[in-house]
Order: sequence, then structure tokens, then C-alpha cells
Amino acid sequence: MGHHSGSVSLHRRLELVTTPLTPAWDRNRKAEDATKEPYTGSGADEPVIWFKQTIGHACGPIGLLHSAINGPAVSFIKQGFDLLAIRNATIPLGMDKRAEMLLSNEPFERAHKFIELDGGRHYTRFVKSHGKLWELEGTGKGPLERGILADDKDVLSPRALEMGLRRIIELNAYGGGESLLLRCIALARRS
Repeated sequence: MGHHSGSVSLHRRLELVTTPLTPAWDRNRKAEDATKEPYTGSGADEPVIWFKQTIGHACGPIGLLHSAINGPAVSFIKQGFDLLAIRNATIPLGMDKRAEMLLSNEPFERAHKFIELDGGRHYTRFVKSHGKLWELEGTGKGPLERGILADDKDVLSPRALEMGLRRIIELNAYGGGESLLLRCIALARRS
């Protein structure tokens, strides 16, 4: 976990993790959310673009959307692609309008239908943006800032793993849970 091969070192663009929503992790997320106000960010200065999930069974599509329109991955979206149109339309909108926009967005609806659902699993995305690690998933009250990352560190660097994926694994272990089956998706650019 976290080992860099020479061909993709420091060129990873996202990490989307699917895992069972264990009782320990669920308790931890609810405790964090209990002290937070609902997220209201919008505009060009927003550090990450976040969507509240209001569409049923859309954990996967929302996770992939969070992955593709945040952080360095954005620079690889080509002009004219649906993702770029969704991102640009989203930036000025508040949470309710973002949710409405996705409900009526045909490209997102098509993608939603094509993504195979993995029942009982939870989709979380880690992104580096504005020098910080963010945890994004649509069922909470907003994006979670996990800590500062140096310019030369990516989402699979040891520090990012400590603040992100390893934290989830340890929460489960300390909560008495069984071993987790994790799946990670990473976009990368070859050197």
C-alpha cells in the first residue's frame, strides 16, 4: 500500500476507495458531522467541489464525479467533454442547486445507469487540493479536510495514507471489525 512504481510516481490524480461502511467508520462519520454545519461552499474560491448525494443508489457515480472534477485531474478533462460542462455549471451553485442540476443532467443520468452498483459498499474519494488532503463522499454534511500535504506529496504518499485510507482501516480494526476488502481506483499519467 502506497508503494510508487517509477513510471507513475507523483503523477496520480485520484484515489477512489470502495469499502463496506463498517459500524466503527459509520459512528466516526456521524460524530464528525454532529459538530459541523451543513456545507454551503460555492464559487471559484471553493477548495473542492462537493455534491450532497440526493439521488438514490448514486454512491458510485457521485464518487467518480468527485474524483474527476477536483484536484489536478481537472487539467486532463478535454474541452467539450460533459465532465467539464458539469464542473463549470457547478462552481457558482449552492448545494440545493447542485443537486437539482445533477437530477436533470442527461450525461450524468446516462453514466449513473452504466455504473454497476456494488450493494452495501461505500464510496469515498481522497483528493489533494490547495495543499491539503480532502475526504469527499456525498452522504455527510460536507467535504472533510484531513490535513496539509507538501507540494511533492500525492494522495498515496505515506502522510496522505495516514490521514486517509489507513485511518479508515484502523477505525475498523479498533472497533473490532473483520478485515476489510478495499478497492481503489487511481487515475495516473505516465512519465
